[in-house]
Amino acid sequence: MSKVMDQATAKRLLSEGAFFIFLEVPEGTEFGIDMKSWNTGEKFRGVKMIPPGLHYIFYSSVSATDDIAPRIGFFHNFKRGEVLVKKWDKKTEQISAEPVKESEVVNLKENLVALDGFLGPYPYDILDKWVSLCSDITDDLLKKLMPESGQVSAALQLQSCSDADRPKGIKIGASDANQPSCSSTKKHRLSESAENDLLPVLKPLKGTDLRVTPFPQRKYPEGSTPAEITQHSLDATYILETLLAQYSNPTEIIGELEFCFICFLVGHSLEAFDQWKKFVTLLCSCDAAITKHRKLFDMFVSLLEIHIKEIPEEFLADIVSNNNFVYMNLKKLFRTIHSSNVDGQLKTKVDRFKNALTSTYMWDFDHLDSEEEDEAPVIVEM
Repeated sequence: MSKVMDQATAKRLLSEGAFFIFLEVPEGTEFGIDMKSWNTGEKFRGVKMIPPGLHYIFYSSVSATDDIAPRIGFFHNFKRGEVLVKKWDKKTEQISAEPVKESEVVNLKENLVALDGFLGPYPYDILDKWVSLCSDITDDLLKKLMPESGQVSAALQLQSCSDADRPKGIKIGASDANQPSCSSTKKHRLSESAENDLLPVLKPLKGTDLRVTPFPQRKYPEGSTPAEITQHSLDATYILETLLAQYSNPTEIIGELEFCFICFLVGHSLEAFDQWKKFVTLLCSCDAAITKHRKLFDMFVSLLEIHIKEIPEEFLADIVSNNNFVYMNLKKLFRTIHSSNVDGQLKTKVDRFKNALTSTYMWDFDHLDSEEEDEAPVIVEM
């Protein structure tokens, strides 16, 4: 049910709300803020009554034949009464990289009343949901994660990768053809390698890719014994601790999880979706960390409950059918929390979450103590 804005709230937002003025936008352009989008009309000049706080503005150019370009967006933390002005660039069909002249901004601020009829009101009915999706994204974290370009693009811009930039051990034109072959399987691998050498090697255009926190290449500490490697394959706490060391506060990982989800859900970034999946898999695979970082996992369960509700059903169905990604990870998380020494409050929250998923999606979480065949651990022997 849509949330109706009461008169008191309307008056407050009129006096406190921010403005986003978007000049020279072609009619029919797809434009949106947070989780609502529209196609612009002839009179469109922007949005008014934007509640102070973090918001995500996005757009897609639309051709004369109704072809929609990949979505581009950016975050902005609006201050009370702020007026943010941007201009459309006809050549690039994007927001202009050139800042709007200060004199023009001042003139627009002085004539907001005359501009009022050209500004659409912020869709207040989505505010509570939006705040729940981004409440842990701080300004410092945003600066760390955003592309240097300042914009998130659904279509990652790529450029040719030089030989020096290729992964170590791989060179253009190199193959294993001069190595001895001992099986047809190896010959097949060599053939694939030779074919791959003929393909162009691409990397993200500098400044356009998300600067998400890198995962460690090794899943266990250097010098680990085979038994320790086995233990780290069963419990990903080492990876989590390695990641947490890169934040100023452990709960910033929740902020990055929110950032990735918004860039995926609203910004259509598959790059962000990949990072979101890695975070979900990791946080559902830690045993020892749950009691040590109890607050972190409490926040994670609450956020995951929100995220699953917001993923489009057809997309969620695809995720589930794809090796049961969400379902299998939740089984591991629920099993670990129920067998851990954490307090009853967190266990009760998990039970409520589990029952809601069973009711909505018919996911079976009975017999959590039994392991699926593909969950069986990989044992490293000496």
